[in-house]
Amino acid sequence: MIAIPRLTGPALDLSRLKTAVASPVVRAIGAAGLFVAAALAVVLLMGPARPPPVKLPLGGVMGSAPESWRMALKPQGRFRLAEGVVELSPGSQAADAGAAPHPPSQAAAAEGALPPAPIAGFYAPGPGGPLPIIAADGRTPFEAYARPFAGNGRPKVALVIGGLGLNTRTTQAAIETLPPQVTLSFVVYAEGLQGWIDMARAKGHEVLLETPMEPVDYPDNDPGPYALMSEAPGGETAKKLEWILSRASGYFGLTNYLGSRFLADDKAYESFMGAVRGRGLGFIDDGLAGRKLGGGAPRASAERVIDDELTGQDIDQQLARLEASALQRGQALGAGFAYPVTLDKVVRWAQGLEQRGYQLAPASALATKR
Repeated sequence: MIAIPRLTGPALDLSRLKTAVASPVVRAIGAAGLFVAAALAVVLLMGPARPPPVKLPLGGVMGSAPESWRMALKPQGRFRLAEGVVELSPGSQAADAGAAPHPPSQAAAAEGALPPAPIAGFYAPGPGGPLPIIAADGRTPFEAYARPFAGNGRPKVALVIGGLGLNTRTTQAAIETLPPQVTLSFVVYAEGLQGWIDMARAKGHEVLLETPMEPVDYPDNDPGPYALMSEAPGGETAKKLEWILSRASGYFGLTNYLGSRFLADDKAYESFMGAVRGRGLGFIDDGLAGRKLGGGAPRASAERVIDDELTGQDIDQQLARLEASALQRGQALGAGFAYPVTLDKVVRWAQGLEQRGYQLAPASALATKR
């Protein structure tokens, strides 16, 4: 719908107007004035050369959205979806499943948004959805989807906050309140996964996909039906990994969910890393694979989990130790989960990080091929 402006002005003296229009000269001038006024009215009604925005009632959009999106966008707590209408710019169009992806506008890039996924040339159709591939020119999805970073000579500190996508409130809070340099990792089983990743990238966060892996206490601790198992036949691991990778697009790499047994098995780990390398991805672990090499794929390991002890004081201490490690070695990577206390502490900690002489970096900036 297009809002038409009302033109208002002072009341006219009809008696004087009647006398004035009796004059031929005045009538000619009046006719010309009416023509100009009509032209101005057309401009006001039509607007500038570009088409007016399209306005869609938000309720109607939400009502017809897939269930996973309605769940992902369900407002909770202090997060509220605006009532009324959503305005789409003239260049916006509904996403078509067969449409070729395109890079973001310069305005979006200037605001810090990362390119929407998938990016043309970095994916191929798979049985369950798009799969990441190395581009024809040799560029990798790691390079395409990682957050750009330029070091300033200060010690670098990076954080990965995981467990996202299952709880609407904490996922929204992480995306909205954490600095964009903080890397976010999403649970592969989450409903509305692509929607969450799109939101995170629109806020500048690079994204990891959590790969469920077999722990030492399996099956008491079960990471789900698509967990990678250390003694599974090679074909089964490849099939599960393909399902995991096809769940969404826009991630620069994988991280582990559990996996103490799987990552300790050299054969299973090497098979996994071969697939990661072949897809042009990176692997960032929570510390369980700290001594493992990447076989040519970008690798980084967190040196500490900041919220193993879930109290504000303990998290503050772990963040301080992370700074000390970065000061000593030039960089440090930590990991944590999207607990409310963790999010609150990280937001407060990051606000003063630059003044303390450090640089907050995305996790991809600490990954190296080894």
